[in-house]
Amino acid sequence: MSLGTILLIVIILLLIGALPAWPHSKNWGYGPTGGLGLVLVVLLILFMLGRI
Repeated sequence: MSLGTILLIVIILLLIGALPAWPHSKNWGYGPTGGLGLVLVVLLILFMLGRI
């Protein structure tokens, strides 16, 4: 498996985990989603620069 495939799988799992659908995460607010958005922006910049 390539690094891009592994990153895609991890990002999909993080997106599912960041959704406030679970009972224990309803009062977390936008924290996990904002952090995941920051990770996605960094990965997008690295991808566009050809580092990934």
